[in-house]
Amino acid sequence: MLALLGLVMVVTFTYLIMSKRLSPIVALTVVPIVFALIGGFAPDLGKMMLDGLKMVAPSAALLLFAILFFGLMIDAGLFDPLIRKILKRVNGDPIKIAIGTALLSLLVALDGDGTTTYMITCAAMLPLYKRIGMNPMILATISMLSLSIMSGMSPWGGPATRAIAALGLDATEYFIPMLPTVIGGAAWVVFTAFLLGRAERRRIGNVALESGGGNCYIKEILGDNPHKRPRLAYVNLVLVIIVMSALVMGLMHAAILFMIGFVAALMINYPQLEVQKERILAHSGNAMTVVLLVFAAGIFAGIFSGTKMVDALAQTLVDWIPEAWSHWFPLVVALTSMPLTFVLSNDAYYFGVVPILANAAAAYGIDPVEIARASVLGQPVHLMSPLVASTLLLVGMVDRDIGDFQKATVKWAVLTSLVITALALLTGALSFFV
Repeated sequence: MLALLGLVMVVTFTYLIMSKRLSPIVALTVVPIVFALIGGFAPDLGKMMLDGLKMVAPSAALLLFAILFFGLMIDAGLFDPLIRKILKRVNGDPIKIAIGTALLSLLVALDGDGTTTYMITCAAMLPLYKRIGMNPMILATISMLSLSIMSGMSPWGGPATRAIAALGLDATEYFIPMLPTVIGGAAWVVFTAFLLGRAERRRIGNVALESGGGNCYIKEILGDNPHKRPRLAYVNLVLVIIVMSALVMGLMHAAILFMIGFVAALMINYPQLEVQKERILAHSGNAMTVVLLVFAAGIFAGIFSGTKMVDALAQTLVDWIPEAWSHWFPLVVALTSMPLTFVLSNDAYYFGVVPILANAAAAYGIDPVEIARASVLGQPVHLMSPLVASTLLLVGMVDRDIGDFQKATVKWAVLTSLVITALALLTGALSFFV
């Protein structure tokens, strides 16, 4: 009965999210409370919820300060020199333009936000695509793949943050073994851009831009605003390198590192109190929405775990899975994450399905952190889904239909998921045999 109650809860939650009858934050909070009351767990409900909040608090702090930190770096214009160089070097060569698109989108996607990635990349590159007659779908494909790597697998990106929060994991333990996969995935995106650009070069050839037109175009794209700090570019670059190096070395918890980095960036670039408040408010909306989502996830995870529904469901799943598959369970999760995340929202998958998979894997002696890593490897396919709001924004910006977008990207999305899955296996982020 407990397994059935848990299954109905997951199905109800998934339906309410996908049908948009409730927001994710409301559904994550209300649905488990209702089902816990139905199951007779009212006396322990408060403790379960508090335990869940404690479990996700470090992840919420990490996400908050990472978004604010990278947001300030973009505000200060840290990436402007790279954007300027990319735009100058690509000129009218489709291969260079495609590779430049990949480098730019990979960089911007570091902040973990799909909307920001697509808006900056399309704003910078789409006029150039139109000017020389390149297919804007190449821009959309490369941007989507870049986001799936940099945001999909980083611990401050939405999917990994959800997986870490749902399973109560340490972000550093999750991320360090994934670094080779992230780097290899980024290299694969650049290679994919080369292939797509080469096909366009065969179709339209090289197109020379008018003399001086490029400089005017670059100036128009980058523009001038009072928040940019070009004189502090090297200082900001050193700060980013220090924070990321400390993260890789595991000197402190990732949340503390990004908090220190954010405070340092705020003091260095915007010493005036009024400007500091303005910059914090500029990024707080997006950051707080996701942080609230993480805390709501803590409620869901706390109740799901405290009532033992997840244990009952996991045991049922273990009973169904053939014994021969036990050695391949992380690989099974990685491969099934492609179709599951396409038809389910990230909230439904990571908060509803992944905890069940993790508990089932535990029966085979597999660490939950491996399930978290495996679960994010289907993100390239997930980002093709019409359920993803940022994808609809991207399709609108390149003025294409969602169906055409899916036809153009499905091959590359599936191939990218398979490549990063292979990389995760080869580098030890996932174990093939246990």
